[in-house]
Amino acid sequence: MSPPWLVTLSWFALTLAVLCALLILADIYLRGYRQRMKVMEAVWPVTALYLGPLAVWMYWRYGRPQTQRWLDERKRQNPPDKPGWATTAIGVSHCGAGCTLGDIIAEFAVFALALELFGRALLPEYIGDYIAALALGILFQYFAIAPMRGLGVRAGLTAAAKADVLSLTAFEVGLFGWMALMAFVFFAAHPLHPNSPVYWFLMQIGMIIGFATAWPANVWLIRRGIKEAM
Repeated sequence: MSPPWLVTLSWFALTLAVLCALLILADIYLRGYRQRMKVMEAVWPVTALYLGPLAVWMYWRYGRPQTQRWLDERKRQNPPDKPGWATTAIGVSHCGAGCTLGDIIAEFAVFALALELFGRALLPEYIGDYIAALALGILFQYFAIAPMRGLGVRAGLTAAAKADVLSLTAFEVGLFGWMALMAFVFFAAHPLHPNSPVYWFLMQIGMIIGFATAWPANVWLIRRGIKEAM
């Protein structure tokens, strides 16, 4: 069993993350700060599920100013310029949202179906996570790229795959490495499962690591024009 202090810390971190996500959702849908790029209305709250207050700060600083209501309130025509690091961070969060949702879906599915390979659930989790994250990541990227470039479905999906596969894979490399440490080092004797708050707290840490490992790929993709700067 996990030590009580870790369980308490996990519940605190998860509760805080959910509250941060709800705060962003309320600002978007109840207060009317609707994003020009509609897919970001999902990306921002999903990002809060692992970055918590940092995601709220990023949203308030760089997400809100992209909305028409914010511009109208300040009688501006265009949102303020963003520094390069913020553009990269938003690009990573866009990829990370697909990974996060895909991982949540796949982890619960593997657990519910009791899937294992070589006596462990880790490999089925890897496979399920990557497939679900890839599908959702490309879908998220499609709804960013296709409207901006005026592309049809086939061309839009092709462009989305080019923009997201490398970024998504880099994100998952960091997350999967952390999951291996969870399985073989930290909790080798008593494996954690998705029905534990500690599991999801540690997955939050893994997603933060994935955010870091996806950063260089996003810098390269944005500079090459393969991925749209958001």
